[in-house]
Amino acid sequence: MKTKSIELLNKAIADELSAVHQYMYFHFHLDDQGYDLLAGLFRRTAIEEMMHIELLAERILFLKGEVEMEASDKVAKIHDVKEMLVMATKMEESSANDYNKWANECSQNADSVSKKLFEQLVEDEERHFNQYDDELGNLAKFGDNYLALQSIERSKNISAGTPAE
Repeated sequence: MKTKSIELLNKAIADELSAVHQYMYFHFHLDDQGYDLLAGLFRRTAIEEMMHIELLAERILFLKGEVEMEASDKVAKIHDVKEMLVMATKMEESSANDYNKWANECSQNADSVSKKLFEQLVEDEERHFNQYDDELGNLAKFGDNYLALQSIERSKNISAGTPAE
């Protein structure tokens, strides 16, 4: 049994569960505010994070470990769009850094499959970081107009009978 790998994989599950909870919270509030594009981004990212949990759990079970399903953090009650995006970039950057370290630890413990899984997760977390960072850039560049356009787009879709994502 690869005890250290199981410990790290479970830490990653805790991180991913926290991300799912936080991103779904953001999704609900952004959707409520009429910001369909950003709400959809958080929803899609939460779903990807759920898929990460599944991969991590499968690896833990293969290693004959116990899957722990405890989130590492409580949901932050943030309603401001910029604050949401700032938090998301920090979360993704932190996850990528941790997963890089944990990939190296797995490698040192002769667990190349867990190492490869963590490396795959780093790619996804860096992509998520980039998406949220781009949205922060759009918000900085266009200000409230960027958010207004999303609300207008929702209104147009509702008027046309086209449901949002």
